[in-house]
Amino acid sequence: MAGKRLSQKFSTALKKIISQIPNFITSLNLVSGSVAIFFAIDGHLVWAAIFICAAALFDFLDGFAARALKAYSEIGKELDSLADVVSFGVAPGAILFTLLEFSLFGKNDPVHEISGKWFDWMILFSAFLLPVFGAIRLARFNTNTASENFFRGLPIPANGLFWAAMGLMLQSPKYAEMLPLVYTTKNLVILGIFMSGMMVLTMPMFSMKPKSLKFAENWYRYLFFGLSALLMVVFNLYSLALVVFLYIILNAIFYLLKVKF
Repeated sequence: MAGKRLSQKFSTALKKIISQIPNFITSLNLVSGSVAIFFAIDGHLVWAAIFICAAALFDFLDGFAARALKAYSEIGKELDSLADVVSFGVAPGAILFTLLEFSLFGKNDPVHEISGKWFDWMILFSAFLLPVFGAIRLARFNTNTASENFFRGLPIPANGLFWAAMGLMLQSPKYAEMLPLVYTTKNLVILGIFMSGMMVLTMPMFSMKPKSLKFAENWYRYLFFGLSALLMVVFNLYSLALVVFLYIILNAIFYLLKVKF
């Protein structure tokens, strides 16, 4: 009898531990995003980008683990959103802040040593639109009770990957002659505002998770994956930002053509 009770206690404890695996993975997402922020502020954009990509991997794995283990919880949902704000909102904002520093002053100084004019500070502070609009996007997602198999607005991980790509490209020698044309202050501010707006837009955007592999139900996904693969072959490292743009453009076209997801 005592052995049976001990077995039951062990089984209950094991189930509790297993149920926390998705939350543990989500915590790794949060840690990765936090590390990315420190690297971005310090001017090490490649490492910041790498940790944002790691956060995106953990963001995928926590959902996969939750489905596989059937370990869903409200705490897990809220923790996931908080981690996403840090990893794909604040960390990209830190990357944009540093990129704007480079474009304005040609160097990355500690914040308290920046000697810009008030207009320069307004430009730098525009980077904070990314975490603010990212948080609004997640709050709206968490309170949406409608059962939809598509996103409303750009998913915040896509925003994170876009700015990770912007950090990686700056450190790559390939197409170096094009970089001064891309990384102007004007372009960076426009991109920051554009990506922030895309996150809170209510335009439907297709999910990457198909319910089946049938071509008729997933032709737009296959089109996206095919074009993305082509971009990766042609542009290599530079393709990640282009893939995010491709996702936005295709969804805009589908919206205008009234394609149903």
